[in-house]
Amino acid sequence: MMNDEQDCMEMPKYNCHKQVWALKIAGIERDSEKAKAENRETDGSAMIIPEEDGFAPFKVDANYLRKHSPEVGGYFVVYKDGYKSYSPSQAFEEGYKAA
Repeated sequence: MMNDEQDCMEMPKYNCHKQVWALKIAGIERDSEKAKAENRETDGSAMIIPEEDGFAPFKVDANYLRKHSPEVGGYFVVYKDGYKSYSPSQAFEEGYKAA
């Protein structure tokens, strides 16, 4: 437990200098919704619909959805090592600018 003096101390600050690739999410079409309409089992995946022109919708698997819980307005993010993630819009836009 922290004492009053420690409660007043500010933790060290860090700036981000990573380069990432990202697309803003305009829509998410979950396979579960489509599967209901087609009367079939779902694979738990979803199609991400990018906001940026010129990019086609792309599929993310059930593991990505469970781990990241993406939402419309946030960003689908790919790091240099290929790791795929999600960032809420405010956090992303405060930390990154277009290269």
